[in-house]
Amino acid sequence: MTALPPPQLSLSADEARRIALRAQGFIGTPDRRGGARGVLRALGAVQLDTISVLARSHELIPYARLGAIGRKAVERAYWSDGHAFEYWSHAACILPIEEWPHFAFRRRARRARGHRWHVLQDAERSIAAVLDRLRADGPLTSTQLGGAKNGGPWWDWSETKIAVEWLLDTGEVVCTRRSGWKRIYDLSERAVPADLLHDDLDDTACMRRLVAQAGTAMGVATRADLADYHRLKGEDVASVIADTGLVPVEVEGWGKPAWADPAALATEPRGRHRTTLLSPFDSLIWDRPRTERIFGFTHRLEAYTPKPKRVHGYFAMPVLAGGRLVGRVDPAREGRTLVARQVSLNGPKAVQPTADAIVEAAGWVGCTDARVERVLPESLREPLADAVKRSHDRR
Repeated sequence: MTALPPPQLSLSADEARRIALRAQGFIGTPDRRGGARGVLRALGAVQLDTISVLARSHELIPYARLGAIGRKAVERAYWSDGHAFEYWSHAACILPIEEWPHFAFRRRARRARGHRWHVLQDAERSIAAVLDRLRADGPLTSTQLGGAKNGGPWWDWSETKIAVEWLLDTGEVVCTRRSGWKRIYDLSERAVPADLLHDDLDDTACMRRLVAQAGTAMGVATRADLADYHRLKGEDVASVIADTGLVPVEVEGWGKPAWADPAALATEPRGRHRTTLLSPFDSLIWDRPRTERIFGFTHRLEAYTPKPKRVHGYFAMPVLAGGRLVGRVDPAREGRTLVARQVSLNGPKAVQPTADAIVEAAGWVGCTDARVERVLPESLREPLADAVKRSHDRR
């Protein structure tokens, strides 16, 4: 095993936390001119998910950093002019189109496997039929191609859906936009810019770029953090990390070697902290062990937990304030009222920032009122309800 280089710098836990927050866009003046596209480029990946409570997760990501950016502007930023594509990164993610060549390693691996979890009954015929339709008729949804399902459960895909997703996995087809949450598939040769449409980079070059990008997006990270960002193998990260430009550091309390983006070390993080509700799929917190290590905050998505066993609610959104995670809000909408069905607070100091976050989110999604229901601890329910009213009146 190759010996790890000695750390070049020691960081306190607080310094590491602030570096991570700035790298993710939560400290300092937001780049409003760059908008949602700027957020996407900085993060390198924005996770998609089917759950929509206040809004879908990919809309919540730029909102959390930029404030009340128009939701239609967010969709245009992602799904127009060929600026982005959808592929497998941390999960199903929106990625900057410039990253297409760097996922060649994953496309090769999918091709080598020969199938996804669904297996085609007549691969040659089904794949040819999809490609012929796209060539003849242009970009299409799976429904337009012939239907996504066989009529059974959601995973009971049609032969056409299996074929087009296989082509997406292996790179012959790409999704550069969605409509009504449906993927619109197109031929990669038509949708990906010619200078990017290649799988010329070997696996090592791909890994080197993605590890470096993850390091920049996180500011400071362990090997496991770097691997999780784009779901790489730990040994692959270890094999390229010395050539990424990331600097070996040690962080107080982490107990593991870490690496930092040299640009993140060059200046001290300064500026205003965002106060906001975070999607559980936000890249600041999507890695649960990292979230616990940096913020001392244990968070789990409970959407798929039976209701009687939920602790914090169906879609509990962590509250970020002053660079700390200070509570959780499980929101819902009733007409034009945002309802905080359950709020969990870390103490009285979390009351006002949580109220501000609730009211700002309400305005962003077009609600004219906000209401608080259950609060833990119960002693903070009335103070929070009063704070929400004050915050709403100020607006």
